[in-house]
Amino acid sequence: MILLLHNIRSVHNVGSMFRTADAAGVSRIILSGYTPTPLDRFNQPRKDFTKVSLGAEKTVPWIYTKNLSATISKLKSQGALLLALEQDPRSVSLFDWRPPEHYLKTHTRQDAVGEAELVLLVGNEVRGISKPFLAKCDTILEIPMRGKKESLNVAVATGVALFALMR
Repeated sequence: MILLLHNIRSVHNVGSMFRTADAAGVSRIILSGYTPTPLDRFNQPRKDFTKVSLGAEKTVPWIYTKNLSATISKLKSQGALLLALEQDPRSVSLFDWRPPEHYLKTHTRQDAVGEAELVLLVGNEVRGISKPFLAKCDTILEIPMRGKKESLNVAVATGVALFALMR
């Protein structure tokens, strides 16, 4: 599975998602927009990042992309199934979703890196994922909220989604 983080503003959230991605067995992370990377503008490790990630940026391969649209197009051309984690009228419950039959017939959990993977797109803490990027996704998933709050912290939601999708 690939984790695609777009316009996440908090370095602590991103560091936490790296740590969770490592625990969940994510094959790589793609960062885009103004999402902080593990390296500062001088290409040095960010101490605030590593404090939260505990070094997961060294165990999970990652890249930064300037052009998210082109990256999404490339992943989809390789057979990736693009999933968005977002509250939207078209969302389906994360816990009810199953990969399409044609995907299950051609892919196994052993598909480790690169082509034909599930890609989870996660967006900004406040605005989420923009409509144009949601339109590029194969499925929009959401975590059902049973309490009074309408959402989870983006890093927490990502962790719930990663482990649910890896089952």
